[in-house]
Amino acid sequence: MTERMQRLAKFCVDTRFEDLPPALVEQAKRHILDTFGATLAGADSEVAKTAQQVFADETGDTLVWSTRQRVGAAQAAMLNGIAAHALELDDTGGCDHSGAVVLPAVMAAVSMAGQPVSGREFITAVVIGYEVGRRVLEACGGYSAHNGAGWHSTATCGVFGAAAASARILGLDARKTLSALGIAGSFSGGLWAFIHDGSQSKKLHTGRAAEGGLLAARFARQGISGPTQLFEDVWGGFLKTLATANSTPAALDADLGVVWKLARCSIKPYASCRGTHSAIDALGLLLEQLKVPIDQVEDVQVSLCGFLRDMCGGQDVSTLAAAQMSLPYALASRLVLGHCRLQAYDDEQRSDPRITQWLSRIHLEVDPQLSEDGEPVVTLRTVDGRQASLCVEVPLGAPGNPLSDAALEEKFFSLAMRVMSRERVEELLGQLWRIEELESVRTLDRWLT
Repeated sequence: MTERMQRLAKFCVDTRFEDLPPALVEQAKRHILDTFGATLAGADSEVAKTAQQVFADETGDTLVWSTRQRVGAAQAAMLNGIAAHALELDDTGGCDHSGAVVLPAVMAAVSMAGQPVSGREFITAVVIGYEVGRRVLEACGGYSAHNGAGWHSTATCGVFGAAAASARILGLDARKTLSALGIAGSFSGGLWAFIHDGSQSKKLHTGRAAEGGLLAARFARQGISGPTQLFEDVWGGFLKTLATANSTPAALDADLGVVWKLARCSIKPYASCRGTHSAIDALGLLLEQLKVPIDQVEDVQVSLCGFLRDMCGGQDVSTLAAAQMSLPYALASRLVLGHCRLQAYDDEQRSDPRITQWLSRIHLEVDPQLSEDGEPVVTLRTVDGRQASLCVEVPLGAPGNPLSDAALEEKFFSLAMRVMSRERVEELLGQLWRIEELESVRTLDRWLT
């Protein structure tokens, strides 16, 4: 299996921008744009501002986006990673939240690369980061198996994506990239314990993974070695330790360079856990189908797998973090407010008595026949006795049902304009849409300050 890890390292070094399919490049640009938007708004969140204060007395050359604060590269990777995930609006379907891990690590690596990093090289590194992070998750048996065991894959697997992308930006050869991946394995971690009380630690996972991946690459660049048998069936190995029952090591390099993992990632239209999105879409379609106003809805029944119930079944909405993980709250918000955008999760909305009332009329029921990776079935009953059921297999934002460019831009404006003027947002948007033409992506700092 060492050969698989070596193939991954060689892939990180040898992949060229010209090897990327044009459609993949365009999708990468969309995810880069989306992640910057989520991070700019997230930098103004409570958890991100608190985290920034932790490093208030630190100095460095790397920008904390949406602020004037500059810290060391590793600290910037952490703080920007936290901000990217703070509002639950970052992309999903990779490691899982690949953008919030990979982009902050790559930009931090750019700040210390020693030479200009072109837009093309930047895109290539980002694609590599998504690729490696997702492949490690699939080697763990996939999302539901790994996360169902209590690990948060964004953190445990994302650190590998950040290490791979950072190694590429820092110009590591295959031997040192192999060490970076090995070191990243020792930096891996992240638990779902936050789900039980709505704590903020989940928001730290992306930042920690971005920081860990960058540090792994930096240590490897200086010659510190990492374990080469990390993914082999040995005591202390990554898969043997974190994925004992479900490991699929062949996923590490199956169809490498042919099947691109970024292509399976989704961009979020809603400010909630991706696990809620299919049900949100289904409820909206059912309301249209039955042509029923909210006052004529009797209740909503959701049949779902046990994994999704455990992850998103909570009704505690006292904190932002808890509400964003709650499927009942998402559906109550869709009914009462007509949307699940970021504003639906403000303090005022979470305490709205109408939403509180609806939470008791949204019923979740585990269906053991449903796949752990499947989407839920939503049933809407009306006061006059009508009912209809629907399962949306491909929710809005998924590759098979993507946001339009116009909708993506609308989301970007709605987020970035929380912290900067429309004129500045328009300028940044223009730079991001043509990022492959930039001679140095560090010039983006001008618009990110």
